[in-house]
Amino acid sequence: MATPIVSRRLRLQAMAAMQTVAASDDPLAIRDLRAWPLREPGSGRKYTVIRVDTRGGLSGWGECGEFTRAEFEQAKQLATGIPCTAFEIAWRKLAPAPKVRAAINMAMIDVAGKAAKAPAYQVLGGPTRHKARALAFLEGAAALDRAQAAGFRAFAVPAPPTEWRNQGKGYMNKVSALMAMMRTAANTGSDFVLDGKGSLTPGDAQSIAAELERFHLLWFDEPCPPVNFGAVKKMARENVTPIGMGRFLDSPSGFQNILAEDAVDILRPDIAAHGISQIRRIAVIGEVNYVAVAPFHNGGPIATAAAIHLAASLPNFFIQQIPLPEAAGDREMRKAIAGDVEAVKSGFAALPTGHGLGIAVNESALARYQEAA
Repeated sequence: MATPIVSRRLRLQAMAAMQTVAASDDPLAIRDLRAWPLREPGSGRKYTVIRVDTRGGLSGWGECGEFTRAEFEQAKQLATGIPCTAFEIAWRKLAPAPKVRAAINMAMIDVAGKAAKAPAYQVLGGPTRHKARALAFLEGAAALDRAQAAGFRAFAVPAPPTEWRNQGKGYMNKVSALMAMMRTAANTGSDFVLDGKGSLTPGDAQSIAAELERFHLLWFDEPCPPVNFGAVKKMARENVTPIGMGRFLDSPSGFQNILAEDAVDILRPDIAAHGISQIRRIAVIGEVNYVAVAPFHNGGPIATAAAIHLAASLPNFFIQQIPLPEAAGDREMRKAIAGDVEAVKSGFAALPTGHGLGIAVNESALARYQEAA
C-alpha cells in the first residue's frame, strides 16, 4: 500500500499531466517564439523584438534587451504550451530565462487582448486614465527644441559627466548652470528631471538635491547607486527635491526594501526587464506606500506601446518616458516598425485603441533592420 506522501505525489503528478494536456488543446497556448535583435543606426540603442505564436494562429509582440542564444532556446522550451492568459504562471516558470521573459509577458498580453478583441489595458482591468503623460530624455544640444516641437512638455536632462568621486562645489555649480539654461530655453509650463544615472556619490547627490530645490524638478533620477538606502533616505529627508530610483533594481524585493526605508518618491522599474505584469506588482507595493510609478524605458517602439497600456492600468502612474532619438534614421526606424505609437501631443501620448497592444508590427522592417544590425 502506498504511503500518504506517495499517494499525494501521484495525485499531483496526475493533475499536472491533465493540465498539460488541457494546455496543449488551448488555442491560446504558446506554440513558438521568434526573435529579431535590432540596433538603431544613429544612437546604437539595442533591443530585441520577440513574436509569440499560439496554437490557434494568433501572434503577439513584445520587447526586451539583449540575451544569449542559449537563454532564448531555454525560454522557448519553458514557454511552449503555456496559455497566453496565464501571465503570472509564465513569469514564474520563465525565471531561468530572466532577460527574455519581459518580452514574452508583453506578447502574451498582446495575444490576450487580440483574443478578447479589446485593448490590452482592458484585459488588465480597464483604464485609470485616457491619456498618458510623456517624458523625453534629451540627447544632444538641440534636443530640447526638437522635443518641444514633437509635443513633449516634460524633459529629463542628463547630469554632466563626472571626472572623479566627490566632485565638490565646481560640479554643483555646473549642474545648477545647466538647469538654469534649460529653464530659460524651455516653454512656459515645462517640467524637468535631472538624470544622475546612478553615477554620483551620496555626498555629491545630497548637495545637488539641495541646490536644485529652487528649480522645482519633477524628481532627481537615480542620484547614486542603489546600494546604500540609508544614504538615499537621508537625502530624501533633508531635501524637498523628489528622488526617483529603480531602473537598476531587478526584483520586487529591491523595491520593497527601498520603500521600507522611505527613501524614494518615484519608482522607476525598467519595462524591458520587468514587463507589464511585474511592474503592476511593483506598483501595488508603491501604492500602499503612497509612492508613484514612472517606468524607465530606453528600448524600442513595441515596448513604448506596452508601456502606454501599462500606464493606463496603474492608479499610481505618474509619467512615461518615451525615447526620442536624436538621429533621423533612428526615428524613421522606430516609425517603420510600429507606426505612430510614439506620437505625443501637448505633453501626452494617446492610448492605442486597437486590440492587444494596438500596433501593427512591420515584419519586413524588422528583417531589414535586423540585417543592418
